[in-house]
Amino acid sequence: MGLLEYTLLAFVTLFVIVEPISIAPIFLAMTAGNDRSARTRTAKIACVTMVTVLLLFAVVGMSLLEFFGISVAAFQTSGGILLLLIALDMLQAKESSRKITQEESDAGTAKEDIAITPLAVPLLAGPGAITTCIVLANQAEAWDQRMALYGVIIFICGLTFLILKLADKGAAWMNPLFMRVITRLAGLLLAALAVQFIFNGLRDSGLFPLSGGAL
Repeated sequence: MGLLEYTLLAFVTLFVIVEPISIAPIFLAMTAGNDRSARTRTAKIACVTMVTVLLLFAVVGMSLLEFFGISVAAFQTSGGILLLLIALDMLQAKESSRKITQEESDAGTAKEDIAITPLAVPLLAGPGAITTCIVLANQAEAWDQRMALYGVIIFICGLTFLILKLADKGAAWMNPLFMRVITRLAGLLLAALAVQFIFNGLRDSGLFPLSGGAL
């Protein structure tokens, strides 16, 4: 896989799983009692926490797997299943309980400062995004691809902050119909990527030898 192809794969996969556009209305609801400066501070802290968590797992995620005796194939397959479950919820245009529970959402609405939890973790840097970073880091074939992954993570975090800032200004395009269409389209793309992750994990496990080349 070339550098450009890998970079595009990393960007599309992470952007779809982080889903900042769909999280923006949740951010507004959780910070309903805050002024604009407080919302900006919350978004900034959340995005800094998000980039820290994702970069950490992109760098040392494989070492953690080795420490616990988990194979890459098993983690990639389970990660693909997790992404697929989230995608199925997105295809129904509803917030996935695997990213944040109703109790966490309610608690976030009542908390004075929700930047680190539940906004940064598990909403933005949830298990799906963490899994994706580890899998993509493992797929990097050279240092330039690994650097590209780190750059994509930082870029998506910056883009997320920008989207939350736009949401703070009450962007008119975020109406319910628009959000449902965007969520379903993102869910369809994520489902395809999740199935590919599962196929790759099964192939790499050696339990299901496939003929005719790689997937």
